[in-house]
Amino acid sequence: MILHILNRPPSHSRVYRQALDAMAEHDRLLLIEDAVTGALISQVEHFQSIAGRLYVLQEDLVSRGLDSHCAEAAHIVDMEGFVRLTEEAEKTVSWY
Repeated sequence: MILHILNRPPSHSRVYRQALDAMAEHDRLLLIEDAVTGALISQVEHFQSIAGRLYVLQEDLVSRGLDSHCAEAAHIVDMEGFVRLTEEAEKTVSWY
């Protein structure tokens, strides 16, 4: 399993499409920094193809005041969860 880490929001960049195209069946995607807006109810449809494998960093949601607007389709993880995801992954790929 590869952990893909995305920091750009789908509303301002098409990098998320490249990340999705590169993902294999068991890979996971973690949204960090400004990409956490992709986990909002109005944006999460961009990630329908990876249902169950979308993660979002809690600290970045909270710092942007978005923690109560996150879609249920996204798994919220804190920094410890982030570390756990990287430990479970064979490798990580960052998308900027």
